[in-house]
Amino acid sequence: MIPAVRRTGLLCALTATAALLPAAPAPAAPPPPALHFGACPDSAPTPPAPDRVECGRLSVPLDRSHPDGKHLDIAVSRVRASGPASERRGVLLVNPGGPGGSGLPYAVTKRAKLPEQVRRSYDVIGFDPRGTGASAPADCGPMGGLFDSPGQDPVPAGRAAEQAYLGGLRRTADDCAQHVKDALPHLSTTETVRDMDAIREALGERRIGYLGVSYGSYLGAAYAAQFPQRVGRMVLDSVVGPGDWYDFDLLQSRALVRQRAVFFAWAARHEKRFGLGADGTAVRAAYQRVRDGLAERPVDGFGAAEFDRAVYRALGRTERWAGLADGLRTYLRDGTTGPLRPAEPFDGPASRTYEAANRTVKCADGPAPSPAQVIADIRRMRRSDPQPVLTGMEASVCAYWHHRPAHATPLGSPDAPPVLLIASEHDPVTPIEGARALQRRLPGSRLVSLHDDYSHGVFASRGNGCVDETAAAYLTDGTVPRADVHCTGPGLPTP
Repeated sequence: MIPAVRRTGLLCALTATAALLPAAPAPAAPPPPALHFGACPDSAPTPPAPDRVECGRLSVPLDRSHPDGKHLDIAVSRVRASGPASERRGVLLVNPGGPGGSGLPYAVTKRAKLPEQVRRSYDVIGFDPRGTGASAPADCGPMGGLFDSPGQDPVPAGRAAEQAYLGGLRRTADDCAQHVKDALPHLSTTETVRDMDAIREALGERRIGYLGVSYGSYLGAAYAAQFPQRVGRMVLDSVVGPGDWYDFDLLQSRALVRQRAVFFAWAARHEKRFGLGADGTAVRAAYQRVRDGLAERPVDGFGAAEFDRAVYRALGRTERWAGLADGLRTYLRDGTTGPLRPAEPFDGPASRTYEAANRTVKCADGPAPSPAQVIADIRRMRRSDPQPVLTGMEASVCAYWHHRPAHATPLGSPDAPPVLLIASEHDPVTPIEGARALQRRLPGSRLVSLHDDYSHGVFASRGNGCVDETAAAYLTDGTVPRADVHCTGPGLPTP
């Protein structure tokens, strides 16, 4: 044993010696992920000169709990700010919605519509979320017959039809499990948010600006929940509320029925143009004759399911209403369906990827209904209206999904900076109550409402100066309105 005095002296000597030694080097921080830009695939359009779009791929782990395991590539696009360096505000990630939508072209297509001061201030960044476009696209195979032509009637009436409907959901879930395989739990909003942060890091930005529309608003709210300190200026347009996906689908289905009634009344006011009836009741009867006829005798593979998809798409944007009314009139006049058919076939590659990614993301994001709940809700909606629009009820398939997430996706954060929310008063695709609910999870945020408007997608979309100027000032100058903003919309169109 060393005597106490000598121990003290030795300790002092050791301390002095340690003070003279060079400090051990701190562990090196991992290098940022590599993102090199070059030529773009055909899916990214070419912007007008002198702007230029460039694309790259970012490798990210499929499962971040196993960072050395399987990786996938995220396709990223960029159009640089057109203004001088003194005006630059950073990067603006953009997402067009879904889930399942490709975002690579959006850096070009959305940027072209943005106010000039925003284009001068931001490098606009598009990306295909995992499972979409060129980012390891999801494939669910036949999806339980979803792409059959004609497809199964999406509104089951009676016990036999209900059991057939559930059978289709079960087969879809089985097909997705068989084809998506080990990626099934990881094609989620939570993982896409982490991919977004990897893009931020690869670009060398401390914070990101963000513009998300429809599902893109949900994605932005999830980013704010996970990385509130990395949020710059964030605009969430046509807001998906903070509930789970199945509840959102129910809310949307009810809103679509309300919107369809507005469409019936509008078509009746223009009876000379469309010839469908002089009041809403008469137009509805004409609509029902079309659907019943197609359900009983499809035209070249175009039946009840295909008709409901056309209605679903048209109701979300008033500029499509005249086309829908013309399609009803054409069928009643000569039995053809040309005006009702989509421009791109539903069973094409892009559509197959969208539908697979849509279900996979929704079911990875949170709670699932039971089969009994699905049928009970359909019966409830049919009691309210015997011919509901159920095309958007994608999360019903989660009743049979092979992966059950442990918790719902967190959305919003009190630690995020003020966010700008934008909503159309009568948008049936993302009803405005979702924006109001999300605002409560983002203290200090402001809601810009476009009143007397009936369409989905508002900022740099509807041509409304009040909305566009408010959002542009927020993005470029950081101007947060003192209170919620109320803008006057265009009302219903004149055909």
